[in-house]
Amino acid sequence: MKIKKAVIPAGGLGTRVLPASKSVPKEMLNVVDKPVIQYLVEEAVAAGIEDILIITNRGKGVIEDHFDHSYELEDKLRDNPSKKSIYDSIKDIADLANITFIRQKETKGLGHAILRAKTFVGNDPFAVLYGDDLIISEKTVTGQLCEAYEKYGCGSVAVKEVPTEWVTKYCSLDVTPLEGNIMRCHKIIEKPSVEEIISNFAILGRVVLPPEIFKLIEESEYDARTGELYLTDAMSALAARGELTAVDFIGKRYDMGDKFGIMEANTEVALKHPEIGEKYREYIKSLAKTL
Repeated sequence: MKIKKAVIPAGGLGTRVLPASKSVPKEMLNVVDKPVIQYLVEEAVAAGIEDILIITNRGKGVIEDHFDHSYELEDKLRDNPSKKSIYDSIKDIADLANITFIRQKETKGLGHAILRAKTFVGNDPFAVLYGDDLIISEKTVTGQLCEAYEKYGCGSVAVKEVPTEWVTKYCSLDVTPLEGNIMRCHKIIEKPSVEEIISNFAILGRVVLPPEIFKLIEESEYDARTGELYLTDAMSALAARGELTAVDFIGKRYDMGDKFGIMEANTEVALKHPEIGEKYREYIKSLAKTL
């Protein structure tokens, strides 16, 4: 079954990048000339997604504005022949996909956020693109997961082997080889202690799930330590039923909830940017000589 719906949770507080995220949502922080969330929407669209739900929170209305028409700005750009390419890029943002919004009125974890998408999803499978994760790849990671879902008929998560100190902040997966870069996932532990680590494979920012995940989320318990409802608990229940694969995806992931990750993404995307790439490369080379 083709995946046509996607959910982007964007209700987090962005505490790791304060004070930048005090009045500007972290999802709206720029990577060169586009906000992070636009990269996510473009990735979903490139994977064949047609309908996107963005889950926001208080103070994030600017995200909705970004994907709406700005008629005054568009009028000024349209009447200036030298600004045609800019006009086209601004106008196209509002027409990327069918984008709707809903608020997560309390920040109680990713599972709690995804439950807000239950009516939007209905009985369809759907992709989830985490708002903190920018992934640059020739073939979108969302597309890689959609292909796995269509082939094996079950949920799929994007994974990479990461350092142990990252595993304790993310999650750890029990996986066995299936085919190529695809593995069968048997269990997931959220934020494990070092002693609980099963492997250094962790989920990084993208999953494709069946609609049955909502019942599994509703049956999950809030974590006693954090008060959060983890999506990974529901996905682990899916894995225990033999209904989850893990894709060791092809691409480079940047943690956009981390200051270094933001700088890393800006540097590497700028180096490949058609407008400033060559100039920026020369700047980096000259700067490196002074370090």
